[in-house]
Amino acid sequence: MEMLPEYNGEKMGKKPLVKDLIKEKQEELTAAERRLTATLLDDSLIAGLQSITKLAESVGVSTPTVIRLARKLGYDGYPDLQNAIREEVAARMKEPLAKLETARLSGGKDHIVSRFAAAVSHNINRSLDRLDLQEFDKVAAVLSDLDRKLYLLGGRITRSNAHYFFNHLQIIRPGVSLLDFSPSVWPQSLLDMDEKSTLIVFDIRRYEKELERLAKLVVNQGANIVLFTDEWGSPIEKYAAFCFRSMVEVPSSWDSTLAINFLIEALVAEIQSRSRSAERIAALEEMIGESRIFRST
Repeated sequence: MEMLPEYNGEKMGKKPLVKDLIKEKQEELTAAERRLTATLLDDSLIAGLQSITKLAESVGVSTPTVIRLARKLGYDGYPDLQNAIREEVAARMKEPLAKLETARLSGGKDHIVSRFAAAVSHNINRSLDRLDLQEFDKVAAVLSDLDRKLYLLGGRITRSNAHYFFNHLQIIRPGVSLLDFSPSVWPQSLLDMDEKSTLIVFDIRRYEKELERLAKLVVNQGANIVLFTDEWGSPIEKYAAFCFRSMVEVPSSWDSTLAINFLIEALVAEIQSRSRSAERIAALEEMIGESRIFRST
C-alpha cells in the first residue's frame, strides 16, 4: 500500500502554546506573576504584544516581574515571549485567503486528495495525543445523566458539528435541545438553564464574540459548559468545565472539523453504552413505522 506524503503544513502547532505553558506553571508563580498571567489569558494574549513597560504598568507589576515570568515559561526573555505570542496570535487570526495561499505554496505537485488525507490523519493523531481520557470519561458521564438537560450550539462553521451531535444525542436520550443560531432567541433557552443543565458549544478560529457572551451568561445561570475548540483554544475556555482541543490545519482556505467529529462519534458510542438507548431506539423505529401517514407514497 502506497504511503501518503507527509503533511507539509505549518509546524507552529507542535510548539507548546504560551497559554498552555502559563497553565502548567501556575503553581510555581508568585502572586504578582499570577496577576500578570491573568491579564494575558483574559485578553487572549493580546496584552503581551505591547511594550514591557506598558504591560507592567497596566497590571501594576514591575518590569523585572515580566522578565521573570518569561523565563519561568522557558523563554530567554520578554522579546522571546513576545515572538511566541505574536506567532500564536497570528496563527489564530489567520484569514482564509492567507491560508489558501499557504496551501498553494506548500502543496508542490502532490494531489490535493493525498495532501488532505495526510493532514486529516495528522490532525486526528495529534488530537488523540493530547486527549485527556479521564476528562473524556467525565464528559461522557455528564452527557449520560438523564437528570441533566443538554443544549448544543455551534458557530458559523461548526454549527454542522453541533447539529450532527444533536441528531445522535436526541435518539439516545431525552432532554436534548439544539439552540437556534440567531442570538435573538437565546434568552428563552437561558431562562430554563440551571445547575442541572449543560451547554455543548463549538467555537474555532476566528472566535465568535456572541458565543463568548452566551457562555458567560450560561455559567451565571449555574449551568456548565463542554467546549469543542481548536488547538489554540477559544476564549470560552475560561468559562468551560470541560474542553476538547482538536487540530484543524489542512491545505485549504478553511479549517477542518474532522478531528472534532472523531471525538463526537467516540462520545456518542460511549454515551450509548452507558444508557438504555436500545429501548428508546426500538420505540423510535416503531413510531417511524406507524407514522407512514406522514410519508409521501
